[in-house]
Amino acid sequence: MTMASHCGQQCSLSLTSSLCPRLLDFSTASISLQSSSRPLKVVCAQHSNDAGLIVKDDQELCIGRREMLSAAALTASFWPSAFSDSRAAHAADLIQRLQRAKFLGSIQEKLRVIVKENQALIPSLLKLALNDAATYDKGSKSGGPNGSISFSSELNRQENKDLVEAIQTLETLKKDIDADSKGGPITWADLIQIAAQSAMKRTFLNAAIRKCGGNVEKGEQLYSAYGSSGQWGQFDKQFGRSQATEPDPEGRLLAWNEASPSAIKAKFDQLGFKPRQVAVMAIFLGEDLKVTEAKLATDPEIAPWVDKYQKSRETVSQTDYEVDLITTFTKLSTLGQSINYEAYTYAPPPIKLKL
Repeated sequence: MTMASHCGQQCSLSLTSSLCPRLLDFSTASISLQSSSRPLKVVCAQHSNDAGLIVKDDQELCIGRREMLSAAALTASFWPSAFSDSRAAHAADLIQRLQRAKFLGSIQEKLRVIVKENQALIPSLLKLALNDAATYDKGSKSGGPNGSISFSSELNRQENKDLVEAIQTLETLKKDIDADSKGGPITWADLIQIAAQSAMKRTFLNAAIRKCGGNVEKGEQLYSAYGSSGQWGQFDKQFGRSQATEPDPEGRLLAWNEASPSAIKAKFDQLGFKPRQVAVMAIFLGEDLKVTEAKLATDPEIAPWVDKYQKSRETVSQTDYEVDLITTFTKLSTLGQSINYEAYTYAPPPIKLKL
């Protein structure tokens, strides 16, 4: 295609057909185009220089594909007469989505490592997410997964006292995340739920490894091929939860280990969940899944679902169990929340274009 500059000069672009697919980082692009009558060829990054800028040879000018597309996404800033406001808005939205995806991915990777190295924390991370979310009150539209459990006065309540180590672990991680963040600090509301996601993923992976006789490599391959890793899209979109400014009211949680199945069922009903969801969330309700499920199975409404998910976990893929657990957890993790889909975004540095 051909682009005309304000001074009347033109740059002719020829796109190669073998562009390598890659997630673009529009936020770090820096481009300097020199005017020339020679074609400007877009190539893969390995053909550009160390700075990712123009590479000149005797035949043509070359620019890294990443940098060219970064500029193209923001051309409304440079040629306002050529692009509509809607296209400019679309480009801005794309940049924000990529910024959020990159930030979320970095958090998930850090949590993956922490959970892998501290698997004894898995029950606490799951309970932490549940107890933060289960304070939601539909009538007053208060409470829920808002990070309020990070306040010491709420954390020190009897039902939360065994969660101090989990909070301390996440607090150390939060400092690391915030130090590197370009779009502001991660909220406790988000971090607690994402930590539970990482804990769940680890239990799924561990199950696959066990089915491969403890062979880690084969277990990872099994989970990658047949597991539920592709089912997290809706959860990942709910990134930008509102942070509480004070502790949630007392008296809204149960002592899950001591509560009867009927009491647990009634509490989940208040939150908008049915016996099926109680059964699939058993892993959140106690450290020993078998013991928790045995207790829940004494309730006639929960028992058939406990049996269903136990049988599902015996299959290669655990499909019913994992998909239903992810779906239920995603709903739990957003109770009463209004997601800010611009959270953690920031203005990218200006791209200077010289023609």
